[in-house]
Amino acid sequence: MVNSDAYDIVVLGAGSGGYACALRAAELGRRVALVERDESLGGTCLNRGCIPTKALLHAAEVADQTREAAAFGVRATYDGIDMPAVDAYKDKVVSTTVKGLTGLIKSRGIDVVRGTGALTGPTTVRVDGPDGVRELTGEHIVLGTGSAPRSLPGLDIDGERVISSDHALRLGRVPGSVVVLGGGVIGVEFASVWRSFGAEVTIVEALPHLLPLEEPSSSKRLERAFRKRGIKFHLGTKFVEAKTTQGGVSVVLADDTVLDAELLLVAVGRGPVSDGIGLEAAGVATERGFVVVDELCRTNVPTISAVGDLVATPQLAHVGFAEGILVAERLAGLNPAPIDYDGVPRITYSDPEVASVGITTETARARGHQVTEVTYDLAGNPRSKILGTQGEVKVIAAAGGPVLGIHMVGARVGELIAEGQLIYNWEALPSEVASLIHPHPTQSEAIGEAHLALAGKPLHVHG
Repeated sequence: MVNSDAYDIVVLGAGSGGYACALRAAELGRRVALVERDESLGGTCLNRGCIPTKALLHAAEVADQTREAAAFGVRATYDGIDMPAVDAYKDKVVSTTVKGLTGLIKSRGIDVVRGTGALTGPTTVRVDGPDGVRELTGEHIVLGTGSAPRSLPGLDIDGERVISSDHALRLGRVPGSVVVLGGGVIGVEFASVWRSFGAEVTIVEALPHLLPLEEPSSSKRLERAFRKRGIKFHLGTKFVEAKTTQGGVSVVLADDTVLDAELLLVAVGRGPVSDGIGLEAAGVATERGFVVVDELCRTNVPTISAVGDLVATPQLAHVGFAEGILVAERLAGLNPAPIDYDGVPRITYSDPEVASVGITTETARARGHQVTEVTYDLAGNPRSKILGTQGEVKVIAAAGGPVLGIHMVGARVGELIAEGQLIYNWEALPSEVASLIHPHPTQSEAIGEAHLALAGKPLHVHG
C-alpha cells in the first residue's frame, strides 16, 4: 500500500524559490508536495513584494504623466489619488497572477499542503494545517521559507506610526509625510511612490549614498533626480530613536537632526524566516540566521537543500527562481552549473529606474583588473529625449578584455538590462557589442553607443 504522504521532494514554502523548484521537479517526473502557510501561493514577491509594489509604481508613473501632460501638448487634469481604486488595481494584478500560478501548479500534479511546516528530521516535515497535523516524508527536502522585514534594536514596528513594507502596501491612504529609514531598494521605491502620490518624503541612510550597493555614479544620478523631485534625504547619518507624537512620529538622527512626520517606514532590509522551521531538529547549519549552503544550494545535511531569501544570496525573486530550478535539476541528475551571482540583473523601479549587472569599478579594481570605462549620457539619446528622461549608461570593461559591468539610470532602463546580462555573462568584448546594430530610435542605442566608445570608435559621443 502506497503511503500518500511519501514524496520524492517536499518543498517547504511556495515563494519564488520553492514553487520554481516544485514546478521544475514535477516536470522532471518527481512526485512533489508544496507546503505553504499563507492562503495564497507565490510568497513575498507575489503577495507582499515585487508585484504589488511595482503596480503602485506604475500608478505613480501615471500620476506623474498626468501632471506633466501639458509638456507633451496633451490637455489633462490631475485631481489626486483615489487610494481605494489604486489598491483595487494593485490587488487585481496580484489576485490574477496568484490564480494563474495556482492553476499552473495544479496542472503539474503538485500536491499543495496548507499549513505551517517544520522539519522533524532529515527527511520528514510536520505540517500543522486547518485540517489537523500531517507528517510528510520526502527523499529530499527543499527549504524556501523566504524572508520578513527587519527592524533595528530598540525600534518597534507598531503597524500604525512605525510601519514595515508589508504595512505600507496595506496602508489604504496617502500619508501627508513620511520618513523612510533605509536608502536601499525598498526604501527608494516607496519614497518614489509616495512622492508621486503627493507626500513629503525624507530618506535616512547611514551609508554615504542611496542604493549603496550600486555604482556610485548611478547613486549620484538618482540622488540628483530625487532632489529635483523634492525628495529629501540625509546620508551618512545613523538613526538614533523614534518617538510617537500627537501628529505621528519624531525621528532623531546621530547628528541631532529631528525629523517629524506622519509615518516612519522601516526599510532596513529583510531577514531570513529560519526560526521555528525545525533546523536544529534536522541538524541544518546556519549563520546569522541564514541557512548555510554550497554553490549548488546543498546544506550540510545531504537530504536537505535551501533556496531563496533563506540563504545568503541576493534577495531577488529571479535569484530564487534560478536556485529552485538548479536544485530540481541537480536532484534529477542533470548536473546544472552553479549560479554566477554577479551576472544576475538588479533593478530598482523608482523614478528614474536604476539597473545594473556585473560588478562595480571599485570591485573590479579590487579583483586586480585594469579597468576602462565609458559613460554615455542619455541626453544624447533621441528616445530618452522623447520620454523626457535623464540618466546614463556606464560600461566597465577589463583593459583589452571583456565587459565587467553595465550600470544604467533613467526611465525604463530596467527593460534594457536583459541585454546587459547577455553581454556580461557571455564575456563579450566591447568590440563585439559595438558590431551589433541597435534599433533606432530606442534607448538600447545607449548601450551600443557606450560600447562603440569603449571599442575606440565613438559615434555620437566625444572620444
